Amino acid sequence: MDRNPSPPCSDAEEEEGDAVGNTVYSKHWLFSVLTRLIEVIAPAEPEPAASPEGARTELDEEMENDICKVWDMSMDEDVALFLQEFNAPDIFMGVFAKSKCPRLTEICVGILGNMACFQDICMSISKDENLGQVLLQRLCDSDSPTLLETSRLLLTCLSQPEVANVWVERIRENPSVYDCVCFIMSSSTNVDLLVKVGEVVDKLFDLDEELMLNWIKNGTCRSVGPSVDDSPEELPDFKIVPCILEAAKQVRSDNPEGLDVYMHILQLLTTVDEGIQAIVQAPDGGKETWSLLYDLVCQELCQPDDPPIIVQEQKTVLASILSVLSAMFASQTEQEYTRMRKNMPLIGSLIRILQYMEGCGKRAVENSKESEQEEAGRTDVNEEDFHLKILKDICCELLSNMLQELTKENTLEGLHQGHLNEQTCSCAFQNLLPLYFASVESFLEVLREADQTLADNLEKRFPSLKVHT
Repeated sequence: MDRNPSPPCSDAEEEEGDAVGNTVYSKHWLFSVLTRLIEVIAPAEPEPAASPEGARTELDEEMENDICKVWDMSMDEDVALFLQEFNAPDIFMGVFAKSKCPRLTEICVGILGNMACFQDICMSISKDENLGQVLLQRLCDSDSPTLLETSRLLLTCLSQPEVANVWVERIRENPSVYDCVCFIMSSSTNVDLLVKVGEVVDKLFDLDEELMLNWIKNGTCRSVGPSVDDSPEELPDFKIVPCILEAAKQVRSDNPEGLDVYMHILQLLTTVDEGIQAIVQAPDGGKETWSLLYDLVCQELCQPDDPPIIVQEQKTVLASILSVLSAMFASQTEQEYTRMRKNMPLIGSLIRILQYMEGCGKRAVENSKESEQEEAGRTDVNEEDFHLKILKDICCELLSNMLQELTKENTLEGLHQGHLNEQTCSCAFQNLLPLYFASVESFLEVLREADQTLADNLEKRFPSLKVHT
């Protein structure tokens, strides 16, 4: 079945006291479904022709329809509370332990995920150590839909401040989670799953730097990972950065939000020295990371044929990418991929981003003159301005560092390719001054050797430079 059927029309109104909370759903019907679920995992008599050990089984169509209805109904808080009172989580534990039916496991994890959206139930689920360990083991499942629902459940719990630390500690103490997550990121082609797993990793790293450091340093020993028949299987020695890159490549074309998530994970890595070293001291010296991010900035995001407003839509992913590039450039200037002769298009892209931000600023001023915004609107605008300012700061830092490395030959190449001209240089100077005066002054000296006329024109437009020359 491709999707869950709609919840059933209940006859609860005809039976006084049978309704679940304030809903029209029948307690009796829910009881009957959960009872049948218990019978599915613990039949009274063994089947005459038992399935081969480890073989998957299919779920009866009627049972699947009914349990899917419970899945939909569990989004209602009254139903979720009723399921909690009926010890549904314990029943689901039995499913995870005994069922050989991936679809049934997926649905049960999905129901738990819906129940966890409500704070009290989430606290109860999270504090159950046995259930917590069993759910983490689901990350080693070979069934993508089950992995997706497990990741959704974990993200829901990690997003609740009251229980987030419980899960962080549990994951930190369970080394197999690292291997399973890396296995998914490095091998899955399911974009929805990759995005959700990425959100889990992003949340974990954001919540706990110690866990992030452990995962950066991990991969030195083999451990048990996913397999179809639940038998032990040795996995490669995963390193976190290559796995993140592989997942990013999978989602980049189909899911912009997913790309944003993985770029933010890389940015979080660069907030610690160990993370930067994990990127630049990879066997390829960080070339794969630089190439991917370079290609995104120069070939896909904020392109010349895009309207300037595109920078608003792409501001967070651009900020993450440029932050990582800036950290790599500052730490690995001797690497071949950071040679300026190969990076003039990147300088051109950085200046274009600044130009687009100026265009957005002018448009915002014009809009504010046309009509007064409501208070809530002002809050949104301020938030937008804050994110744009972050992007501008990161962009200017990287641009200033790159301009300082330009030689006469690089500059001539940039002029020839159209990345450098009076308009682009003026935009760069306008944004870099006065904070990055030394970088601008250094670049102007090189530019004077390459194009005296252009250097003179820029000095006229920025008198503060002329005073110091």
